[in-house]
Amino acid sequence: MADTQQRPDSPVAHGPADIAGLLTGRLGTPRVPQPAAAPASAFALPAAAARPAADAGPGSVPKLSGLPGQLPVGWEVIEALQAEVSAELASQDPGRLLEEEDRRAQARSMVTKAVASWATKYSHGNPDLSAAEEHAVGNAVFDAMFRGGRLQGLLDEEGVEDVMVDGVRAHIEYYDRPRRTIERVADSHAELITWVNRMAGLSGHGERALTQATPNVGFRMPDGSRVTASLLTTRPSVVIRKHRIRQHGIDELVHWGSINPLLRAFLLACVQAKLNLLVVGDMGAGKTSLLRALGREIPPGERIATLESDRELYLDEPGPEGKPGPLTFAFEARQSNGEVRGGAGAGEVTIGDMFPTALRYNVHRVIVGEVRSTEVLPMLQAMSAGGSGSMCTLHVRRPHAIISRLVQLCTEAGMQTEAANHLIASAIDVVVYLTYLDETAIGGRKHRFVSHIYEVHDIVGEGGRPTTSELFAPHGDEPRAVYRNMPSFIDALERTGTFHRQWLTQNPADAWGPALQVVNPR
Repeated sequence: MADTQQRPDSPVAHGPADIAGLLTGRLGTPRVPQPAAAPASAFALPAAAARPAADAGPGSVPKLSGLPGQLPVGWEVIEALQAEVSAELASQDPGRLLEEEDRRAQARSMVTKAVASWATKYSHGNPDLSAAEEHAVGNAVFDAMFRGGRLQGLLDEEGVEDVMVDGVRAHIEYYDRPRRTIERVADSHAELITWVNRMAGLSGHGERALTQATPNVGFRMPDGSRVTASLLTTRPSVVIRKHRIRQHGIDELVHWGSINPLLRAFLLACVQAKLNLLVVGDMGAGKTSLLRALGREIPPGERIATLESDRELYLDEPGPEGKPGPLTFAFEARQSNGEVRGGAGAGEVTIGDMFPTALRYNVHRVIVGEVRSTEVLPMLQAMSAGGSGSMCTLHVRRPHAIISRLVQLCTEAGMQTEAANHLIASAIDVVVYLTYLDETAIGGRKHRFVSHIYEVHDIVGEGGRPTTSELFAPHGDEPRAVYRNMPSFIDALERTGTFHRQWLTQNPADAWGPALQVVNPR
């Protein structure tokens, strides 16, 4: 979500009276905030580290080790060296008793020796390799053993969001520039399938082999990137979703312009007040990034469970700057091994299957990475039955379709429409909608920002649907969320000691600064 690389100015504010200055923001190149000269208010943000400029084009990207033509030798040499070092490592640590860090350090030493030996033989009849070329070969061998192999160079590029491989051709999506295509990242379809299965093994999911019997697989790479591969497409295909902002928190979202300081304070108060939150938006809008940032703000004394089909939240790991979080039990669904028994995939465990176990952990909150299907029912029931402060995300294309989408999922899970409406009204307190604007094709960049926040009331109105009210919404030429109405739970927010209703009523019309401008095509 936090990929717009735009941030508001960060003047020091001493109270609600200074809110106009504090909320003024500006789009453009990120700047390093100056140290505060006085104590900051609830809206003040900590200083952030300098960030690289986001205007680098494809021509400025350094050469990528691991791509054809970028190494002094063919990839078959890398494969042979990788097999040699892997065999030596296995012989020295047959029971894999070494800690992973020690195992990698030993492998790095073995790679250096193996490459040096190979380079000496290679120089007989070939030009000597430079130190830089020999180092590139060593890195490629190590990447083949422990990282992304031939595709690692692409994943290491600055600003990469997705790598999509179609056969042997790769398309790279960036957050700040148009898509780039590389004609050959594998020598054959068989090599691409071998890469998928090796990465699945490195990630501890060796049973998820891409074969004709199991033509779809999904897993995480060692760096946390999410991989989905299929043989059902015209050519074998792989999509890698890179988590660029895995370790960032709520303050980073302000720096990038996804929320402003007022929304930051409002959402954090909602978390502290233990309101049930639903984060919605279209695909790629940044729902998971916002959910992760909010989850990192849950008090460390609490106990939570995260339920995900693919691990993306990482709330069981320390947050930015090692900030401790709540005690977190991170559950991850498991795919079938390809066999079908009794109409279901053997070994498959869904998010819905994990709910009963998670609730038996007596957690304070349940967080679901994404509600896609019938798991909506146990999620809403957990919220309604006392799971105060629980959160989840939901894919919805338009703000006005949120309730309809929830009702649809509930009815697909076997619930009657009237009962679904009552459950939604009793379960959800706040809905946050994220808008995604992609202007890379016309010279701009991708913008992801909160555009709407709704309160869902605990009553069913006309037509039998839950009653909602707009708390924040676009206004005039401003497509981002601007304060509109006072929430009924404002007293609960103020009781947290972190929010004051004056910050809403004194909010100026230009809370985001200059209105977001669409780039005009040339």
